[in-house]
Amino acid sequence: MITEDILKALGTVQEPDLKKDLVTLNMVKDVHIDGNNVSFTIVLTTPACPMKELIKRDCVKAIHSNINSDIEVIVNFTSNTTSLRADGQAVLPGVKNIITVISGKGGVGKSTVAVNLALALSQQGAKVGLMDADIYGPSIPIMFGVRGQRPLMMDVDGKDKIVPLEQYGIKLISIGLLVDEKSAVVWRGPMASSAIRQFVTDVYWGELDYLVIDMPPGTGDIHLTLVQTIPVTGAVVVTTPQEVALADAKKAIAMFGQAQIKVPIIGLVENMAWFTPAELPENKYYIFGKDGGKNLADQLDMNFLGQIPIVQSIREGGDKGVPVMIGDDEITKQAFLSFASDTIRAVSIANAGNIEIGS
Repeated sequence: MITEDILKALGTVQEPDLKKDLVTLNMVKDVHIDGNNVSFTIVLTTPACPMKELIKRDCVKAIHSNINSDIEVIVNFTSNTTSLRADGQAVLPGVKNIITVISGKGGVGKSTVAVNLALALSQQGAKVGLMDADIYGPSIPIMFGVRGQRPLMMDVDGKDKIVPLEQYGIKLISIGLLVDEKSAVVWRGPMASSAIRQFVTDVYWGELDYLVIDMPPGTGDIHLTLVQTIPVTGAVVVTTPQEVALADAKKAIAMFGQAQIKVPIIGLVENMAWFTPAELPENKYYIFGKDGGKNLADQLDMNFLGQIPIVQSIREGGDKGVPVMIGDDEITKQAFLSFASDTIRAVSIANAGNIEIGS
């Protein structure tokens, strides 16, 4: 048994999303053979890869089937998060992917989705930051339990930079951390846009696999400023199932598809999809209608990223500063994990087209 035998066997294992074999994708590294023991490393497209266990099983099966069923196989994992950034990293130089979370209207749970998406990615091993770009209604400080805290400053290459707060393993910044929360943010568009530019240029984000941006609801100056300032990887659209929310979601999707913006839509997630009371865990009540977001995604031929139920613990966790991904509600956590996995799979598939993953 030699290294070429191992590579030949692993050449039969297909990466589930990219539809090419691991060897062609240059995902197999550091093959070591010691008697009847074989170890190697698989380079994933993201540390938050949801296909990790499937890939591991397929690798072991391929070696046992093609070489010898008695071989002891050890599969290690590392990651080289893919990115399509081609801007010379002039803006946010250490950030590989920038995901905006958008909605056509307020009240659909966009901030809740952004917060728990960031946490789900972090819990799966990714380095994640969260930017609260909702200047007029910042909610991230409350949802992360950091009300009243202030970020510090540090010198980076001779320039003063704002250091994001860190909570639950997430780097975060919000206008709510920089102004008195008792004072209303009464700013004209140019002032709000200037604040957003400062979040991009004057905050030291460091190395991140994903920067999640909680956008303001609707469409306006801040959206234009952001997409014209930074290379956004893609947008996640949040809607609820009812018609009025779907109509506004269409407007947000249309805005991001305009020629001067042209931000790819990663997919659509349906929040508040149904209500299940704690005392009747098998029942689903479709308060806002059924499958509206799913049907819209089908209609527009875009990725449907999942459905999040209405659960009291989501609201309670957000109010207490302990998001549901940090709490004990395993069913709701699983809904967000599934949504995050589908989101990151869509990003990895889009990114990996022309990239040698293991390079």
